[in-house]
Amino acid sequence: MPRIITIAGNWKMNKTASESVDLAKPIIQALNNQNEVAVIVCPPFTALQAVSGLIENSSVRLGAQNVSDKASGAYTGEISAAMLRDLHVTHVILGHSERRAYYSETDAFINKKVLAALENNLKPILCVGETLDEREGNKTFDVIHTQIKGGLAGVTIAQAENLIIAYEPVWAIGTGKTATPALAQEVHAFIRKELSALLGESVAQKTRILYGGSMKPDNAAALLAEQDIDGGLIGGAALAAKDFLALVESGKAAAGKKA
Repeated sequence: MPRIITIAGNWKMNKTASESVDLAKPIIQALNNQNEVAVIVCPPFTALQAVSGLIENSSVRLGAQNVSDKASGAYTGEISAAMLRDLHVTHVILGHSERRAYYSETDAFINKKVLAALENNLKPILCVGETLDEREGNKTFDVIHTQIKGGLAGVTIAQAENLIIAYEPVWAIGTGKTATPALAQEVHAFIRKELSALLGESVAQKTRILYGGSMKPDNAAALLAEQDIDGGLIGGAALAAKDFLALVESGKAAAGKKA
């Protein structure tokens, strides 16, 4: 069976609760109950409850942008997996380059969050990717090997069925730069090889690997045509319903060709 194309919108620290409703409504209305493409929206924490109420009877899934590695307790400012599940959150973005760079999250710490998410029936979207210096130093594959191995330590084959990987070349996030389809495919194929070595070929072939480096309506078709690119983790283009829906349409077209 082909892997289902997945388009996930990471709204980052944008949109108030009311603005999030305004953004989510046209997306949900346009998509209705389509099931050709898996669609996930990831608003900020403050908007999760408002958006959760909108998606209840739709095919759109709700994601969070982070989660604590702790179950509960005296951890001021943290949000637990159980709290997210109570809002009908199904997915959570972990290991995003911004969390790694600005908040010093390590592979070991991210791994704790991955395990906490899986133990609470949340599907992690684990982000991996290299900086510009690492790419220019020919360290891309070394970096991704380390991030995959560290981030997935202790994950079982059964748990891995709920895993999504996102490749985000850090040098292409918010810069307007995009990896060429061939370059992105090369790294996605490497990630799948790493998954095979770690969790087995069956898991590797089933796992969706999204591209997270400035995918936009004008480059989505070429990227999604590649064999190992199974969708996109969308940043800027997720903040406009028209652009995000255009990406979903690109996903539908790609799904038809890959079927």
